[in-house]
Amino acid sequence: MAKQTFKIGESCIGGIIEVNITGKVIVIKALDWQTNKEVRRGTTDTTDPQCERKIDDFLTDLTSYYFVEKVMKFIKDNVNFNNVSYF
Repeated sequence: MAKQTFKIGESCIGGIIEVNITGKVIVIKALDWQTNKEVRRGTTDTTDPQCERKIDDFLTDLTSYYFVEKVMKFIKDNVNFNNVSYF
């Protein structure tokens, strides 16, 4: 299990991105800066062949490319996308 909070601010919807990785499930939440209430949520499973693309698309909707890369680095450090079965 891995969890990371990215306090991005004005460059992100809500201002905060929280990533929770539990087993094969990845949950990404956009939280409001002042209230910490959930603004948006995305969930995917690493057994999905399109998992990495779905995460990238969701993060791109939330924030800029610079921060997408930072969040994706954390996810890639904690999830092995190479074991995804395509067939």
